[in-house]
Amino acid sequence: MIKKALEYIVGMKAPEVLEIGGQNYSDKDLIRICHNPKAERIEMTTLTSLVEYVKSGIDSMEGRMIVHVQSPTCVSLYSTLDADRVREYMVNVNAQVPEFRYGRYMDHESFLIALQSKFIPNDDRDLLMRFTGTVENGTVSQYGDDGVTQKATIKTGIASKGEAVVPNPVKLRPFRTFIEVEQPESAFVFRMRQDERDGVECAIFEADGGAWKNAAMKNIKEYLQFELNELPQFTVIS
Repeated sequence: MIKKALEYIVGMKAPEVLEIGGQNYSDKDLIRICHNPKAERIEMTTLTSLVEYVKSGIDSMEGRMIVHVQSPTCVSLYSTLDADRVREYMVNVNAQVPEFRYGRYMDHESFLIALQSKFIPNDDRDLLMRFTGTVENGTVSQYGDDGVTQKATIKTGIASKGEAVVPNPVKLRPFRTFIEVEQPESAFVFRMRQDERDGVECAIFEADGGAWKNAAMKNIKEYLQFELNELPQFTVIS
C-alpha cells in the first residue's frame, strides 16, 4: 500500500524537462492528446454508388482525395495525409461477382448452367455449350501427350453419334469484376473427365497468368477517371 501511495504521489508531480548536451529530456513518459476524429467508412458494392456519393457532396471532403483501385473487386476512397500524417478511410467498395470454381471439376449440368449465367456470350462460350450439351455419358477419352487434347463422343443427330475433339484453349469472359466496366476476355484450358459415380464432369483452368486482373483494374481506373473528370481534386490510382 505504501509503495502504491508513493507511486501515485510521484505520478502527480508535473513533468520536468531537462536539457542535456543540447537535447531536451523529460523525467516522465508523455502522451500527446489529439482530437482528430475520423468518419466511419461506408461499405458499397458498385462503382455507380461511389460516383453518386462523391458527386452528391453530401459529406465535406477538404483538400485532395485518393480513389485507389486495389484489385478487380475492391476500390477505396481515402483522404490525403492530415497534420498528424493520418488518412481518413471514407469508402470501401467491394464488387459482388458470381462464384465460379475455376480449376475444379463439376457435374455436366452445373457446368452448363454456370456457362449460361456467369459468362458473357461470345463464340467460344457458345461453342463450349454446344459441345458439352451433346456429350455422351461414358464416352470421354484422352489421347496425346500434351495434357490438353481430349476427345469425346457427341450426339450429332437423333440417332447418330460422332467423335469430336474437345476445343482448347478457349477465350471466355466471365463476370469477375464490377458490372459497370468491360469484363476482360482471357484464355482457359477446358477439360472433361468420366467419373464412375457422377458421369461426365467438366472444368476450366485459367491460362493467362492473371493478366486479366491488370486489364480489369485498368478498365476500372478509366471508368472512374471519366466519371470524376469534372472533380480534379479526386485522383484515381491503381
